[in-house]
Amino acid sequence: MERLMVDECVVEAVTGTTTDPESGEVTDTYAPVYEGKCRVQQAAPSASDQRVGEADLLMLTRVLQLPVAASAGVRAGHRVRITACEHDPDLVNRRFVVRAEFAKSHATSRRLGIEEATS
Repeated sequence: MERLMVDECVVEAVTGTTTDPESGEVTDTYAPVYEGKCRVQQAAPSASDQRVGEADLLMLTRVLQLPVAASAGVRAGHRVRITACEHDPDLVNRRFVVRAEFAKSHATSRRLGIEEATS
């Protein structure tokens, strides 16, 4: 399965927060949990509308595949940025959030449900 992972991504976890002393704005700080090859898949077109505060968001779901041995510790809530994509340049720099973890004993890849807010 890894031979099909021709894309690259970074998966990051929140490590803390910083506060801007002038504006008081609080920003999360992140550290990489995984950097390396990946594969982005979309089993079927799916999207959902969600209302967050005053905003209407269109949430798109995909599946991220990572090498099993190298990606231990990737969990729901981590954020993902696609850094290179061999076949679809529109995926580069897109940001997703891990929403679902799939696991099994004889996995050939670590599959993660990811979601992207597009509006």
